[in-house]
Amino acid sequence: MGGLSNSRGNSQKSAPVKNSHGNSQESASAKNIRGNSKSAASSRHTRATIWMILPLYIFTLIFVACPLIYMVALSFATPGEVHGVQWIFTLDNYRKILEPVYLDTFVQSFQLAITSTVFITLIGYPFGYFMAKLPAGGKKKAMLLLMLPFWVNSLIRLYGWIIILQKKGLLNFVLMKLGIIEKPLSILYSYPAIVIGMIYVLLPFMIMSVYSSAEKLDWSYVEAARDLGASRIQAFFTITLKLTLPGLLSGVILTFVPSMGLFFIADILGGNKVVLVGSLIQDQMTRGSNWPFAAALAVVMMVLTTVLIMIYRKVTNARELEGIG
Repeated sequence: MGGLSNSRGNSQKSAPVKNSHGNSQESASAKNIRGNSKSAASSRHTRATIWMILPLYIFTLIFVACPLIYMVALSFATPGEVHGVQWIFTLDNYRKILEPVYLDTFVQSFQLAITSTVFITLIGYPFGYFMAKLPAGGKKKAMLLLMLPFWVNSLIRLYGWIIILQKKGLLNFVLMKLGIIEKPLSILYSYPAIVIGMIYVLLPFMIMSVYSSAEKLDWSYVEAARDLGASRIQAFFTITLKLTLPGLLSGVILTFVPSMGLFFIADILGGNKVVLVGSLIQDQMTRGSNWPFAAALAVVMMVLTTVLIMIYRKVTNARELEGIG
């Protein structure tokens, strides 16, 4: 009886041990189930992300990377005797750029780009700066006015400038009515007309870049500088200009590089008197039938753009251009 009672007692004592082992196994299996469900959900999320990003990579590969690779390869090819391309490696296309006639084209384009960028900076920086200081409602209205010209094709807008700048145009009419001039000015089909066209087309990019940078400016720094005795000009150069420098440099890049290639502005308002690099590329692609040389010119422009962006990132420590990121 004693042995029987002891065995019963032992069995009763051992029962909770079995239950604890069972609970621990159940909790472990529950954890495994939750872990598996989390990993499954994570893998589903990863697959969904890949399927969402994949079209972007395919688009970039087909429409960006492949054309750039083809252009670089084409720049080292040999032009055909009549037309077409012979895939024979040569550096003659790049040596040809160093000829005086083509170097002059680069110099003219460079001078026009510098002139246009200087005027665009002098006009666009104050606009972007004061636009950032407007109240919310004023910012929306200013943004609408800034974006309004983009609703109309730039070619149509440039033809409007022909009406304004011609001898019997609106500008000469107003100036003569005010008694400022006696004879009509010959502005159309001249260098100043091209600069005016460049300013008109590229000015919004400078304003947007400066505005994007100035809007993020902490104005308490300016107030602190003023409280410490700095004048408005000192506070501007020591605080405001430094903090808005990324937007300013971004606007310089977004205006300088395109102004070297926007040949349609020079054709429409300049009467083709100033040949830009873009005009030269178009001429070699169409009438000249020298695609390798045109590709070499395009590669040089691409390298110039890359160098400017690298300098911008080095100076500002920014990963993307202000106003477009």
